[in-house]
Amino acid sequence: METIEGGGVCVGLMSGTSLDGISAAVARFTPEGSRFRVDLLGFHVHEYAPEQRDRLKAAMQGATAREYCRLAVDFGGWLADAAVQVLADAGVVRAEVRAIGSHGQTLWHEPGHSTWQIDAPAVIAERTGIAVVSDFRVRDVAAGGQGAPLVPIADALLFAGDDWRALQNLGGIGNVTVVPPDGTLASVRAFDTGPGNVVIDAVVRRLEPAKRYDEDGRIAASGTPIASVLDDLLSHPYFATEPPKSTGRELFDDAYVTQLIDRCRATDPDATDADVVATATALTARSIADAYRRFLPEPITEVLLSGGGSKNATLKGMLQQELEPLTVRTFDERYFDAEAKEAVAFALLALLHLESRPGNVPTATGARGARVLGAFTPGFI
Repeated sequence: METIEGGGVCVGLMSGTSLDGISAAVARFTPEGSRFRVDLLGFHVHEYAPEQRDRLKAAMQGATAREYCRLAVDFGGWLADAAVQVLADAGVVRAEVRAIGSHGQTLWHEPGHSTWQIDAPAVIAERTGIAVVSDFRVRDVAAGGQGAPLVPIADALLFAGDDWRALQNLGGIGNVTVVPPDGTLASVRAFDTGPGNVVIDAVVRRLEPAKRYDEDGRIAASGTPIASVLDDLLSHPYFATEPPKSTGRELFDDAYVTQLIDRCRATDPDATDADVVATATALTARSIADAYRRFLPEPITEVLLSGGGSKNATLKGMLQQELEPLTVRTFDERYFDAEAKEAVAFALLALLHLESRPGNVPTATGARGARVLGAFTPGFI
């Protein structure tokens, strides 16, 4: 394997489909042979205010040119705030940081054609003085790939284990990366399994507007999934489509949530709100388990859960039951805070860009080949 050279400290900024806030991580990457050792120096979630979340969600459904223009610049300020905060919390001086990797916020993702992440790297660079790498997904799409998932490069270079391992992200959208013991990129596979938290959270907000999500899975734990509705939802063509594949709010949108709730009420007029939330939670667990059975022949022995959904005890319990006899653990049992993983991945993607190293995994995205990802905006420190 090729020996990796060039490490350092980078910041990663991630805002996902769940629209909870901006995950900001500071990480130090140290080359070790063909991989990196990573040390998480700081992690912070910059939660969105309700009006910020509403503006981002509205932009996904359509806005004027003026609204998009103003949102991009304002969003760049929010990202800069998150970067400044996490560096202060970590006690890392800005001059030590090689770059900030900013994912931006996906407004539209249409695999096979285009992908759009709103961002303002110039604003981040001006506010922090640090160079910014952004717009990571577009190059992979231009090379015939899905543009997602992009985390597999980090899974391979940072988190390979002693045996075949599945790293299952439970963000707004669920995605899995299968990594061999040595982290060989040619053997890595990954794809979006379907909904992670996006449907669960939307159902909770629809039924109980005072709540943003099902904390610890308590609502779902008091309900019973409606089996026939689950079977109907899982018949959607996406779940049977062979990888590589990716998805997002374009499929699992407000109309999808309305359909799920209406089907639950029509199938069982006595269904409680907890039953509906339990059905949404079971949809995530079942779609993941079905994807493993259909598409993952590798001898996986362990599943590591990351993302906000890894803190949902009911969802984790459902996954343990569905994936038996595999061992299911949270990512932080092996490494660090499970919610920091995606932000760390984009910090790594920034570093790979600086070193002119590919950031995509063609066996995961379907791109014609490995490509250096991202666009560079210089800093002034």
